[in-house]
Amino acid sequence: MSDSKDWRDEMLSRIRAIVTKADLEAIEEIKWRKPSNPAGVPVWSHGGIICTGETYKNCVKMTFANGALLEDPSGLFNASLEGNLRRAIDFHEGDRIDEKALKELVRAAVKLNTAKSPAARKGKK
Repeated sequence: MSDSKDWRDEMLSRIRAIVTKADLEAIEEIKWRKPSNPAGVPVWSHGGIICTGETYKNCVKMTFANGALLEDPSGLFNASLEGNLRRAIDFHEGDRIDEKALKELVRAAVKLNTAKSPAARKGKK
């Protein structure tokens, strides 16, 4: 395997930077390593899963665990729209990322997670 990065690696790096800027407390873990994907899947969490970043042959898919519960005024969600809970954004080669809108979506997901988490409820009196 080559050490050179392709567009998917670059796109995932940009997504990673945006998630980190949007929520400084977000934790990134690598999960679901398997022979077909030895690098695994980055999963960002804060009070629960915010989103995942998966690379495919033709896109980088950013899936929000509770995306169906989030408002998406900028219309970023373009994949997994039929599900009851998840929503995703497929980024293709050459796509421009609306950084402001994506940060707002990440922050909304964190707000939803922390509002429903037991730790968040304990802090509210």
